[in-house]
Amino acid sequence: MIYKFEVLITPFQLSRTIHLYLPDNYEESDERYPVIYMYDGHNLFRDQDATYGKSWGMETFLNNYDKPFIVVGMECNHEGQKRLDEYCPYEVENAYFGKIQGQGKPFMQWVVDELKPYIDTHYRTIPFRECTMIGGSSMGGLMALYTVIKHNDIFSKAACLSSAIGFCFHELQDELNQANLQSDTKIYMDWGSEESRHKRGLAYATSQNLEMSHQLVLRGAQTYPHLIINGKHNEATWEKQIPIFMDYLWK
Repeated sequence: MIYKFEVLITPFQLSRTIHLYLPDNYEESDERYPVIYMYDGHNLFRDQDATYGKSWGMETFLNNYDKPFIVVGMECNHEGQKRLDEYCPYEVENAYFGKIQGQGKPFMQWVVDELKPYIDTHYRTIPFRECTMIGGSSMGGLMALYTVIKHNDIFSKAACLSSAIGFCFHELQDELNQANLQSDTKIYMDWGSEESRHKRGLAYATSQNLEMSHQLVLRGAQTYPHLIINGKHNEATWEKQIPIFMDYLWK
């Protein structure tokens, strides 16, 4: 079951849609559920809501998966370049996009301080970190990685698909150098072989992801770095990774 409701992102004083997945038997049960928080939540469930007309098909997957979840999909800001600003933790200059304002930290704090408490109050969640995951793709994957590093006390798992870590790779390294991740932390990270225009770009993405994975392991986490052969930077590719990261993170 998919429900939509509006929330106020107080740091920005902006209204935003939440795309909420509940198990089909939620109303007939008193069971409590682990929770998955996802950036770019409008792309998860229904093609008609997705930016490019193709969703991850995550509703169909979860309806047939052998473990039930609540999924909280946070819609992004669709205005101009605001998504990049909200989904980048640092103020950076990019050769293609120019200056990115770096509003990721206050957005993440809103998720931790306001959205999660709201979900835990209004729905039957298992609120503990062991049962709480963060995820996303592209800039959302970057934010998922940043979130699990900064708030490992809240999130024990992260799915970081085609993460845009190249926007702020050295800043993330500095962040990670100050972190101590709990030993049960599990992070899935992937990148597609067809995301880059040339072999040099693929080599660069591979090097960055493997180095980040190595640094995460040194700080105490478990990782699953995954190069997707013929993988592209789109929802069709990310949909195919759902069973892989779900099994790795939850089983």
